[in-house]
Amino acid sequence: MVLFLEPEFKERIWGGTGLKAFNYDIPSDITGECWGISAHPNGPNKIKNGRHKGKTLDQVWLEDKALFGNPQTHTFPLLTKILDANDKLSVQVHPDDNYALKHEGEYGKTECWYILDAKEGAEIIYGVNTTDVDELNYLIDNGEFDQLFSRVKVRPGDFYYVPSGTVHAIGEGIQILETQQSSDTTYRIYDYDRTDKDGNQRALHLEQSKAVIHLNNSSPNSTPITKNIQGQRYTQFVSNKFFTVARWEILGELSYELSRDYELISIVEGRGTIDIDGEVYELVKGDHLILTIEDRNIVISGELTMITSYV
Repeated sequence: MVLFLEPEFKERIWGGTGLKAFNYDIPSDITGECWGISAHPNGPNKIKNGRHKGKTLDQVWLEDKALFGNPQTHTFPLLTKILDANDKLSVQVHPDDNYALKHEGEYGKTECWYILDAKEGAEIIYGVNTTDVDELNYLIDNGEFDQLFSRVKVRPGDFYYVPSGTVHAIGEGIQILETQQSSDTTYRIYDYDRTDKDGNQRALHLEQSKAVIHLNNSSPNSTPITKNIQGQRYTQFVSNKFFTVARWEILGELSYELSRDYELISIVEGRGTIDIDGEVYELVKGDHLILTIEDRNIVISGELTMITSYV
């Protein structure tokens, strides 16, 4: 059975109203995140249909393992978000699995970004301008962040792979779809001296950040692979032990064979239908769903763009 998910929203100091463009009824004008596919305890999605309607995804993962091919992991491994950066996000870094399990009690966070929208001249912070540990520590300790952070201009359709240990931040005026490990551990390096609604600055985590930042001589970004399948455009952005993430641009009809136990799908543009073993469901921008091991004969029709992911 296919699982359609009810989105969970997160208000953020940098959020706005841009998520309305995805047909969402957002809670406020500082809504920063839609957690579209999540079993994380900080925001699990409810199932909208079928025999598990009303349950949360983490419940279904534990109660109906056969639906996902009887995986051995206790934790649903992925989390899909849509972020609306009305203001710039803090500059941050995430730990890897080893560090996070030891210090935070959950997995680390490798993630990736598909740029959905970006205002003219918008930029992200992606990496640092040093490969020397002593220089890194000096620049952080002395607040020399203009010199430290590497900035990259972005456009809609761009993709960035952000492995754990990569210093990063989403800039103002950018919307992204983020696919990540199911983790909510973030270490802030710099937050522009902002204050919350109560006048308090958010906590920084400089020592933890220095302990987990990876210094590389080259960009960690991946090389997309694009091909035409049944006349539809398919682009694989990244494939590794954490996730495979791809984009389908469909104009017409795609007979879709699920060659894995389950797959996550987010509709980021357009509309259409999905026919699963003869049962037809509408698809619209902003929908999030999971195809499970019970879903074999699939036909997707319409004019739409979807981001897919799986482990």
